[in-house]
Amino acid sequence: HLATSLPLPSEMDHLRPRIDLIVFMIDIKSKYSLKNVEASLAHVDGSFFLGKVCFLVTGVGRVNYCSIETNAICKLGEAYCSPVLFCELELEGIRVSTAQRLLRMLQICAGLVPGVSALFFSSLMRNSDDN
Repeated sequence: HLATSLPLPSEMDHLRPRIDLIVFMIDIKSKYSLKNVEASLAHVDGSFFLGKVCFLVTGVGRVNYCSIETNAICKLGEAYCSPVLFCELELEGIRVSTAQRLLRMLQICAGLVPGVSALFFSSLMRNSDDN
């Protein structure tokens, strides 16, 4: 399910499936994209940041057109203890591998991978510089 921002409309709460993973997409060419994500973060329960949120940064292949510094996005990931994935959706191979990574993350967050919790997986994705 896709949403352009949070909070989600409450009138459909009873029909909404369980949310296992939230992927915040940030277009590196749009400052509005980052501002929208930052505003939406306030509507996410704190417990979700324990392995069930990630940031997907698109448009990284066009560094000449960047409106957002990657450092700012990395700091956002650090502040919310959530992984940051960088990709270029215009390249099919990268698009496919990114989709596969997100699907695997979703399987883990949904509890479909025996022996691996979302919190454990999130700790594996953390930058080794954090130690």
